[in-house]
Amino acid sequence: MSTIIDGKGLALKLRSKIKEEVSQFKNEGHRSPHLAAILVGDDGASQTYVASKERDCQFVGFESTVHKLPADTSEQALLDLISSINATDSIDGLIVQLPLPKHMDASKITEAIDPRIDVDGFHTISVGRLTKNEDTYISATPFGVMMMLAEYGIETKGKHCVVIGRSNIVGRPMSILMSRGGYPGESTVTLCHRYTQDLASHTSRADIVIVAVGIPHFLKGDMVKEGAVVIDVGITRVAADNQKGYALQGDAEFDTLVDKCAAITPVPGGVGPMTRYGLLFNTLKSYKSKIIQ
Repeated sequence: MSTIIDGKGLALKLRSKIKEEVSQFKNEGHRSPHLAAILVGDDGASQTYVASKERDCQFVGFESTVHKLPADTSEQALLDLISSINATDSIDGLIVQLPLPKHMDASKITEAIDPRIDVDGFHTISVGRLTKNEDTYISATPFGVMMMLAEYGIETKGKHCVVIGRSNIVGRPMSILMSRGGYPGESTVTLCHRYTQDLASHTSRADIVIVAVGIPHFLKGDMVKEGAVVIDVGITRVAADNQKGYALQGDAEFDTLVDKCAAITPVPGGVGPMTRYGLLFNTLKSYKSKIIQ
């Protein structure tokens, strides 16, 4: 019987711990932690995600500010806003919701964020520190996955982990984290992607498969061995005959995998809530670096 990894329940438990910690700081006379977000354009998925982050902030006692900009905002205007937020000492975290409109250079925008409040962990300095195993902000999704593995006691030492996806946001940092010393970690990691030849020859030998390619049902039941652990990072809106007009699908074909795996994350309710927890964790970390001297 597979273990269904309940990211939603786990995130709630961990958010409650942050809520208690924030309450204690406020009782001692400190201000609330403050997370700022910038949303450019009217992408539906991005709007939903930012709204979820606002609710999370409210739950744990954070202040939250969302700057909503029209899609035709100039790149310079966005850079000016980021510069203003960087200079505001009472803001502990800043995220710029991706994707951005095509006329904006996402890399340039990411690099404009002060690394001290880069709670998404996308800045080159953050990534470099991660690569060198130094203290830094770990990208929220890989951080959330590591917390899931730890909280569920999934053995990683000496295990073969296949990461499918090589993005700077998930795949690459995930491969670094799974191979580093300590727990979770100490795995032998194979980094694959959608162009890897005979992908199933790699995944079928893996003890842990982490899939993050953004292609619904990319990983199927016949591609993994009995007793494997599958972490599904993907979440894609697909057309559906329901009130919303869409359904959410992961990168893993859950129905063909669930009876074969030792543990698996569902979509929705798996990695997504833990990604949002990672963002709160990083914001609180930034906050504490300012108020605890």
